[in-house]
Amino acid sequence: MKIELVEEVYKRKERIKEMGGKDKIEKQHKQGKLTARERIEILLDQGSFVEINAFVEKRNTDFGLDKLYLPADGVITGYGTIDGRPVAVFAQDFTVMGGSLGEMHGFKIAYLMDFAAKVGIPVIGLNDSGGARIQEGVDALKGYGDIFYRNTIYSGVIPQISVIMGPCAGGAVYSPAIGDFIVMTKNAACYMFITGPKVIKEVTGEDVTPQELGGWKAHAMKSGNCHLVAEDDEEALKLVRKLISYLPLNNMEDPPRVETGDDPARPTPEIYEIIPDDPMKPYDVKDVIRAVVDNGEFFEIHEYFAPNAVVGFARMDGRTVGIVANQPKWLAGCLDIDSSDKIARFVRFCDCFNIPIITFVDVPGYLPGVQQEYGGIIRHGAKVLYAYSEATVPLVTVILRKAYGGAYLAMGSKHLGADVVYAYPTAEIAVMGPEGAAEIVFKKEIDKAEDPKAMLQQKIQEYRERFANPYRAAQRGYIDDVIDPKYTRAKIITALRILESKREKLPPKKHGNIPL
Repeated sequence: MKIELVEEVYKRKERIKEMGGKDKIEKQHKQGKLTARERIEILLDQGSFVEINAFVEKRNTDFGLDKLYLPADGVITGYGTIDGRPVAVFAQDFTVMGGSLGEMHGFKIAYLMDFAAKVGIPVIGLNDSGGARIQEGVDALKGYGDIFYRNTIYSGVIPQISVIMGPCAGGAVYSPAIGDFIVMTKNAACYMFITGPKVIKEVTGEDVTPQELGGWKAHAMKSGNCHLVAEDDEEALKLVRKLISYLPLNNMEDPPRVETGDDPARPTPEIYEIIPDDPMKPYDVKDVIRAVVDNGEFFEIHEYFAPNAVVGFARMDGRTVGIVANQPKWLAGCLDIDSSDKIARFVRFCDCFNIPIITFVDVPGYLPGVQQEYGGIIRHGAKVLYAYSEATVPLVTVILRKAYGGAYLAMGSKHLGADVVYAYPTAEIAVMGPEGAAEIVFKKEIDKAEDPKAMLQQKIQEYRERFANPYRAAQRGYIDDVIDPKYTRAKIITALRILESKREKLPPKKHGNIPL
């Protein structure tokens, strides 16, 4: 073989690795952003990255494209490992024509997704793009369409994680939106929106900056599009590595098991102090979660969105579990529109990827209000009912305190298919709180009493003793056991161990019609 031919291979590869050139790389660094290749190096295990389709180039020649050299067509694709486990990754290269997506750029991402689905590994997308390559017209739109189709077809088959590390505008936002998790950085150059500030100014007259419109605060706190937030590129990539550690590679695998060194039978007497005696007093449910899970490690998802509900991943007995909980510190733990969406989406993800779900219940009901009703709380609240009812993974529920009305049903109740339901002695399971119930049930007696206020207090206590406790539900078989809080961890792990062999199938159908 001619040595010149081999040398030509290396020359071409070196030219591709130069990306958009030193000037554009320096500009990227000045914005506080890493280059696409630097990001891949941090994300993956050292030396594990294997690039594919590096030599792919644009085919369009309109509007001066024939005079431009676009290394790798502005996107780096390949596979590697995270903690020794394989993943597929693409990284848009902003130094090459702003990372714009053209026909072959889209082809490379779609090809990678097909490859990942074929071998059953997660896809991680590092997004940093100015959007569609306008010079390529409809071919650029085709590129997006090919990606969206694969996002959808492979949803629930392989985990799909998107990291927004720069601009992500127009049609580009839909691929992350269809995927499973979105990570954003706090960098000022990182934002995500359908229509930019200039268009909004022209159409509505509203003045807004890119950060105000589509920065991390907008999506982590308001829209709920962002699941995890990082200070910078490096932290974002480390968050992805941690997230991947909890997930199976595909829907045919069980979640990974690790040796945590935490005693499965470890008692949790600290819960006595966490949950107040006064049923009206708030507390932080995350303290309960950390007391119960392995080594107190809880990886929260959607931390800044709908804080009246808490969701995230942890390990129990070394195995990944999904945690869902009401948060009494916010809105007394009521379910509202946003928290319903948050819970339903998380439950469905866990069910897709064989992750058992532990639910901690302390919910006084659905949040009342005209705006909630007009905003569709009926439809949104129904999503939670749908998600739990559809789930076939192990479901273990612990009722900590209040569990009232329809919200009691929604939060992983036995009636929606929970496998094991425990309750603390502090649990109050009823149609509504004792105060409201007493006023309705005993209205005639209270009205006729010489001292209505005293009679009301008496009837409240009577109702609480009869209904607002776990024993009425236990008598009916709606909960499996009333437990001592200090044995919470041991009880849950025992249940999870027996449920490992759970097999449940839904009726044959194309798919259900979730109330979107």
